[in-house]
Amino acid sequence: MIDIITSWITTDLITFATKNAFTIIGIIVGTYLITRITTFGIEKLIRKTIHSSEHLSPIAEKKREDTLISILRKTSKIVIWIFAFLIALSELGVDIGPLIAGAGIAGIAVGFGGQYLVRDLVTGIFILLENQYRVGDVVRINGDTAGKVEDISLRLTMLRDLDGVVHHIPHGEVKIVANLSKGYSRVNINFGISYESDLDAAIALVNRVGKDLAEDEKFKDIIMTAPECLGVDDLGDSSIILKIVGDTEVAEQWGVAREMRRRLKIACDKEGISIPFPQLTLNYKNDASDSKK
Repeated sequence: MIDIITSWITTDLITFATKNAFTIIGIIVGTYLITRITTFGIEKLIRKTIHSSEHLSPIAEKKREDTLISILRKTSKIVIWIFAFLIALSELGVDIGPLIAGAGIAGIAVGFGGQYLVRDLVTGIFILLENQYRVGDVVRINGDTAGKVEDISLRLTMLRDLDGVVHHIPHGEVKIVANLSKGYSRVNINFGISYESDLDAAIALVNRVGKDLAEDEKFKDIIMTAPECLGVDDLGDSSIILKIVGDTEVAEQWGVAREMRRRLKIACDKEGISIPFPQLTLNYKNDASDSKK
């Protein structure tokens, strides 16, 4: 009896597999081809329809296009394979009507309970449309979390900070975005000299060091405007603070600033301009009784 049942089940499965195998394989192959064609078409479409802006460099434009292409590719793949799965079930004799109806009811339930998800998606769309930042940009979100944008989806942004820590930030939580690498970047240095130093000589030294740095073979291609002293920014407790600024290519300001500080230290040592450290002067006053003695 068991042999008869086993034989019947095996025969039925073989007949079923033979009858539907080519259909399922055709659906899989067709879906794969449609996915490849769609992803290729998305890239071509984005490259042609996104017009260059005079405010963005070619590199920045490419970042923007790459970000849009990545998100649209992911979304289209999910949609296409969902449709393929439903078609495959239909070919296997499964009534997908209840599934679609159930998905609609589930969608309503999720709509009531997934308000934060909807907020993340809507905010993500506006971030992309407004080109607030792109993959590869260095940004600071909400004033406290900063890093390089490694990936953007419609729901969240992934940042990696200088410590290598990856932050996943839902778009609904993004309130303030500071893009540190859009268009160009700026060196911004506060440089302190002692009150005893020659102020005009120190300013001239800063400008000379900045000019030499901008003409250096290693840095001339990334420095747009040579770092220069704008003047006295503050009179501190123990030093005169000079403000130094200069423009660089995107995300190159930190390396330029480090080299600028190194050269300033060497130049100040040669010129005898001291870089002070916090000092405290104590004045002792004798007591009146001691003075009489």
